[in-house]
Amino acid sequence: MPRETIYEAKIEYLQILDEDGNLDKKLAKGSLSDEQVLELYEQMWIYRQFDEIAFKLQRSGRMGTYPQNKGQEANAAGSALAMVRGTDWVVPSYRENLAMHMHGMPYHHILMHWMGDERGNMIPDGVKMLPLSVPIGTHMLHAAGIGWAMKIRGEEAAAITYFGDGATSEGDFHGAMNFASVMQAPVIFFCQNNHWAISVPTDQQMNSQTVAQKALAYDMPTIRVDGNDIFAVYLAVKEARERAVSGGGPSFIEGLTYRLGDHTTADDARRYRDADEVEAWAEKDPLIRTRKYLVSKDLWDDEKQELLGERATKIVGEIVKAAEGVREPATAEFFDSMFAELPRDLAEQRDSMRTSSIGINPGQVGLSAQPERV
Repeated sequence: MPRETIYEAKIEYLQILDEDGNLDKKLAKGSLSDEQVLELYEQMWIYRQFDEIAFKLQRSGRMGTYPQNKGQEANAAGSALAMVRGTDWVVPSYRENLAMHMHGMPYHHILMHWMGDERGNMIPDGVKMLPLSVPIGTHMLHAAGIGWAMKIRGEEAAAITYFGDGATSEGDFHGAMNFASVMQAPVIFFCQNNHWAISVPTDQQMNSQTVAQKALAYDMPTIRVDGNDIFAVYLAVKEARERAVSGGGPSFIEGLTYRLGDHTTADDARRYRDADEVEAWAEKDPLIRTRKYLVSKDLWDDEKQELLGERATKIVGEIVKAAEGVREPATAEFFDSMFAELPRDLAEQRDSMRTSSIGINPGQVGLSAQPERV
């Protein structure tokens, strides 16, 4: 019997706005309006100032370890705008602060998280989001479950979950992808491929030509986009969301980008990254690229930039003041955001400030008598 091909595939790459700010008008059809570009540019610029101040807070001892998002703002901004705030779920990793904010998370909560204040993880009422996740890849399973629940309920909504290229080498990634595919859950898996899994480059921690091709194993629509191009990111997520809410199941998007800072403030990337590589990617900065486009359309100038800078400084100053000026927490508040309805044993722990078993009957844990010494 002759051999025959039973499966073939291709991976598309989408770029609409190039490094020089030139727009492919044909590809841009159905993507962002100029008003939306202005909105996203301002959001990205304000966030860049937030990110820089967060770095300085850590360096001055006013905050714990912090992972900068610098250079990856277009992935967060474009994808967040394509999702519907208050309807769709956002399941972040730890470099999507801008997306979290655009969907309702106050910026000072994010600072509080990195300052070690548990209340920074409290999600405001009406905001459909999980807290930022530091463990690599575990939150993707939660996104798959949320998507399945929405499908069972018949909700016209989708969930988007973010992660880095390194997370796609984790078992949880494959478990989440397989589950979402089998259940045809409305989930968008968004990989921020910033080329580095801490100090390990992509080509050393996987043998795949692209990250996007990993979705082929799960028969999932997949695409690689220029992650520093807000037009491409927005359009890819918009199409994935439309497919998800219409019953088309999950999608995978690889946003090709670069982290311009260290992995975290506990890292020194100069020890493993070539300076020329960083400089080359700095020229592809999404903020610079977007500004070039706006200037070419006579929508931006130096005066507007100066005013935006002043506004950003004021906003970020108020954010820091709110985070550092928050009142001291009450011990019982630790329990407040754990469950919609607190289980009886945890309520007993909260009220007694002791584990329920010890508080009710010390003998249960062998505290009523000490063993005899031999």
